[in-house]
Amino acid sequence: MRTVADKWLKLRALRSHPDIAVHVPDMRKYSDRNLQAMLSEYRLVVIKPLKGTGGSGVVKIERLPDGRYRYHHNYRVATVSSFRALASRLRRIRGRRRYMVQQGIRLARIHGRPVDYRVKMVKQQNGRWRITAVVARVAKPGRFVTNLCRGGEMWRGSAALRRIFSARAAKLKKETMRGVARTSTQLLEQRYPGIGSLGYDFGIDRKGSVWILEVNTRPH
Repeated sequence: MRTVADKWLKLRALRSHPDIAVHVPDMRKYSDRNLQAMLSEYRLVVIKPLKGTGGSGVVKIERLPDGRYRYHHNYRVATVSSFRALASRLRRIRGRRRYMVQQGIRLARIHGRPVDYRVKMVKQQNGRWRITAVVARVAKPGRFVTNLCRGGEMWRGSAALRRIFSARAAKLKKETMRGVARTSTQLLEQRYPGIGSLGYDFGIDRKGSVWILEVNTRPH
């Protein structure tokens, strides 16, 4: 079964489809210049390694109104007074790994904890794809990544959606995620023949917009 580890390649493929691109946050390959430009445009960004799972190495960065920068990495939250100081700190975190910068999404929360959703699709023996799970992952208090290996808590997708939205809106959000996952799967299978399972990580922001944060070709 084929796997595609590079996050950039998968998201770039999805951005090539006009109906899917509206659900994919803006992104650029990491450089200090690109990071500074993205922070100027969005104020909130996330940087992540191009390869890797479990939320390892992910950093959330916010440009504050007073010109300082605040970053979250693991349990650490720190503020620096200049972009130069921020870039220096991030250089130590990144090491030699290649990174991308992604537009930050202010996720809807449950009890103050960020929530995202995993939609898992598996190719059946008859060649058809089937959605096998829609679950929510609620971040551990004090963390912004929701990965279960980082202390995140799993909920039923519908139950989490109904804690945030009305019953009707929750149903619509779930159907949107399922529909986007199906169309994305058709696109990715054309681009990467041989894949057999896909895990889509969706985020829903505080205004109710649905975003694809990541795609995993070896989902748990």
